[in-house]
Amino acid sequence: MAQWEILAPAGNEEMLRAAVFSGADAVYLGLTSFNARRSAGNFTPEALKEAVSFCHARGVKVYVTLNTTIYTDELPAMEQTIKDIAKAGADAAIVQDLGVAKLVKLCAPELPLHGSTQMSIHSLAGAKQLAKMGFSRVIPARELSLEEIQVIAQNCGIEVECFVHGAMCMSISGQCMMSAFLGGRSGNRGSCAGPCRLPFAADGSGQAHLSLKDMSLLDHVQEMHKAGVCSFKIEGRMRTPEYVAAVVTACRAAREGETFDRQLVKGVFSRSGFTDGYLTGQRDGRMFGVRTKADTEEGKKALPQAREAYRRELGRIAVDMTLTIEEEGAKLKCTDGTATAVVYLEQLPEPAQKEQTAAIERCLSKTGGTPFVVGKIMVQSEKSWYLPANALNEARRQVLDQLLQKRSKVEPWEYHSVPLEQVRHTMPAKKQLWARFAAFEQLDLEQSDRFEKIILPIAQAEKVPPSLREKTILELPRAMFGVLEQDTKNRIQKAAKEGFAGFEAQNLAHFFLCQGLPVFAGFGMNLTNQLSAQAAADLGAKAVTLLPELSAQQIEEISPTVPTGAIGYGHLPLMLTRACPMHNVRSCQGCPKRGELTDRKNRQFPVRCGLGVRTIFNPVPLYLGDKPKALNCDYEILYFSIESPDRIRQVVELYTNNQPFDKELTRGLYFKGTD
Repeated sequence: MAQWEILAPAGNEEMLRAAVFSGADAVYLGLTSFNARRSAGNFTPEALKEAVSFCHARGVKVYVTLNTTIYTDELPAMEQTIKDIAKAGADAAIVQDLGVAKLVKLCAPELPLHGSTQMSIHSLAGAKQLAKMGFSRVIPARELSLEEIQVIAQNCGIEVECFVHGAMCMSISGQCMMSAFLGGRSGNRGSCAGPCRLPFAADGSGQAHLSLKDMSLLDHVQEMHKAGVCSFKIEGRMRTPEYVAAVVTACRAAREGETFDRQLVKGVFSRSGFTDGYLTGQRDGRMFGVRTKADTEEGKKALPQAREAYRRELGRIAVDMTLTIEEEGAKLKCTDGTATAVVYLEQLPEPAQKEQTAAIERCLSKTGGTPFVVGKIMVQSEKSWYLPANALNEARRQVLDQLLQKRSKVEPWEYHSVPLEQVRHTMPAKKQLWARFAAFEQLDLEQSDRFEKIILPIAQAEKVPPSLREKTILELPRAMFGVLEQDTKNRIQKAAKEGFAGFEAQNLAHFFLCQGLPVFAGFGMNLTNQLSAQAAADLGAKAVTLLPELSAQQIEEISPTVPTGAIGYGHLPLMLTRACPMHNVRSCQGCPKRGELTDRKNRQFPVRCGLGVRTIFNPVPLYLGDKPKALNCDYEILYFSIESPDRIRQVVELYTNNQPFDKELTRGLYFKGTD
């Protein structure tokens, strides 16, 4: 495997310079819109072009983040953004939204696509599906163990990039709706308010039991490289230049197998220290931590030392120099192996009394403060000539500047504009009602005729009587870490022969596992615009359930070639986590696989554990039964999860009779949308 890449965050131009000067091989940055760190400084299109020029001159790659969901009315602006990226000659676009990926392929087909961690790719099948769709790199979920990373990296056929340092979301990236539903600021849209850092206590103590420590895997980079990881990513576009420089410097040392300044890395930012719990499989209470006053004070003390890491530019580009001296004059040629620069010295040479080669080499090798490192120096002359040091130094500066300018030239990608049609969904004559149950026992068979489709987890398949299978869709696990993917594959193969209506895909991996089988796209696919919904349909989805972060108007603007649906009732799953918040107060031994988190307003959020992950539900259910015409879609889903069978029967009666809800409710975001 080629030299592996250290990938640094650049939230603004100062951070970009710190990353490059301290030795990053690539940077990732966002434009002023459509990226998951919208409150960072970010870059205008013109600044992006300058950043690419600056980085490419130094052999550093630039990846641009388009890692948010977008709405249909934003598609024209997204097309312009893709054009800006292509014109700037950036090295790749990091994408979450299937519609954005589709648009990139249409507009700039040669621009490489990287699958964002927001895509929730955490298994081999998911990475293989990305490869099948033309992606060149996958950035898998941060929750993976080393063994799980290895399975993906050595078998998926595309590059694998992994986070090795920085903040971690409590939720699997791309599967969190907490900020959106508790505050109207969507994490999927780059506006997360970070509610998980607030008090959510597993024991009512007021502690922050959803707050994870930052990850630091610098001690494991050699193992990760052997496992097949090619790019090592540092989180932190909202951090400081000092943070970037300190961590890049440490990562470079770790790559070379050298020691690094652990105290400085901890000082520039930590939350009560660091964790490597996901990579090592030690997923317990030690993973949790908050930013303390002591951490903040330590950070202030670390800044001066960290600034030294990027005060002068690191030399990284090897060049050879040839000085040709004749009686008529002298010229200096410099090459990096591809580009060449030539400077003619104004100073005429004079006959030398003694050999001057060593003195000339000393002058020409002084490249400090530039990105260049001199390799070979050749002096071509038939006899010994003398040139003053100031003339040689000036020639060296000029020839390196000239070479840097040549290397700075931006090479844009080919771009094609595409027409984007505006559509409106036609309200069906009769909207269908679907129902999802967490367990078969929740379903009252006498009410089953009220549902056009029934959705059940695939693990419940054996309980479904033959009479219901034709209308039953089997929900596939939103997370399939480790051996669960093979287990799911086996279940799919078995159920495919038993007359079920099909399978609900909540992850791109499911499309790969269900090739040739009827598939329905679930809300976990984060479908929020016309192009993403159509992309799911193009992958084979027979119907698409839209992300419940959409407003009613935005739902109306989506009309793919298959039916669309929305959740009409349910305790929405606000988070899907691999780390367990209950580990703050108890271990798995003897745990009933359920619990509650109490927030600062004394609200109690149900937690349920199963299949290696935990789901945190909104305690207040969404309800639209008394507003039957509010959503312009083909079907509405009653999403049952934590309710008892008796309560489910009551809700079905209320909903099917368009009656007002009998308890506290929320209308979600259907009438106000998200930031």
